Amino acid sequence: MATIETRTTPDGKTSYRVKIRIRGFPAQSATFERKTDAKNWAAQTESAIREGRYFKNTAAKKYTVGDLIARYLEHQQNRNQKRSLDVGAYLAWWDKEIGMYLLSDLTKTLILEKRDKLLQSGVNVERRAPATVNRYMGVLSHAISVAVNEWEWLPAHPMKNIAKLPEPRGRVRFLDDAERARLLDACRESTAAFLYPLVVLALSTGARHGELISLHWHQVDFTRQAIVLHDTKNGERRVLALAHHALEVLQDWHRARDSKTPLVFPSPRDATQPANSRPAWLDALKAAKIHDFRFHDLRHSAASYLAMNGASTNEIAEVLGHKTLAMVKRYAHLSEVHTAGVVEKMNKKIFAGA
Repeated sequence: MATIETRTTPDGKTSYRVKIRIRGFPAQSATFERKTDAKNWAAQTESAIREGRYFKNTAAKKYTVGDLIARYLEHQQNRNQKRSLDVGAYLAWWDKEIGMYLLSDLTKTLILEKRDKLLQSGVNVERRAPATVNRYMGVLSHAISVAVNEWEWLPAHPMKNIAKLPEPRGRVRFLDDAERARLLDACRESTAAFLYPLVVLALSTGARHGELISLHWHQVDFTRQAIVLHDTKNGERRVLALAHHALEVLQDWHRARDSKTPLVFPSPRDATQPANSRPAWLDALKAAKIHDFRFHDLRHSAASYLAMNGASTNEIAEVLGHKTLAMVKRYAHLSEVHTAGVVEKMNKKIFAGA
């Protein structure tokens, strides 16, 4: 809301000072010799602020969204922050769509228009799921937050009042006993020798594909029977327990390793790079006749097996590396099946003579 104060100097000159205060935006002020000019400025500025078109600083009119994205990526690298391939891909999409816009033209309306484009399908365009679109939005939002709070390139965040899209309940697809046996047989028979130990580790530890495919041998401690992950998705160090068959498989794989590379799963073509597991993985799924299954579902399978074997939600969260229990609740119904069996066994015992 705008207020106008009339000021008179000792020599009799009159001026009009305008102050605009709108919740969620920095206060703005200006002084004019004529009251008409003060009123016009107040009306125009108020309207521009509400529509996201007002920028007092010159940075917003000097830099583009592409400049912001480039500096943000450099900013992350300089801070030794982890930048996943997804973050780079998400920002590359935003750069292509709105990189040429000045920050002063970056409005809520424009961002929502591009968000809706992500949700649409068309010629050579695949529709993104709401959860994926939320990640696109989240990455851009964080980049803008840095520009607002640290660089002062923008006076306010244009995405401040944009709500996340509702997401469906988390997917729980895990291998039953027969599927698991067929898949492991197909991986064992694969021409890609690394596929079997990779899949065994995924099923045994619940680790993500990216965490496993980028493993180095110095992270594997056979004495402690553990793998130490220093660079995880949530930024925290995590230890994967090695047990039984997974430990034996990894020990065999270590004995047959290429000593010239520190990678646990190096590419057969270039030992300095991690292996590309996708072609061999898809072939194994086809050979095992398993449908609607992704590599990430091996992580769901590990969590499901833990739940069915009596692990608590806290224990599952610790194994998977989740900071909260929200993601683990999708496996609760599997734990309930196990719990029901325990309760039934207990009841038969204590009420045997009733």
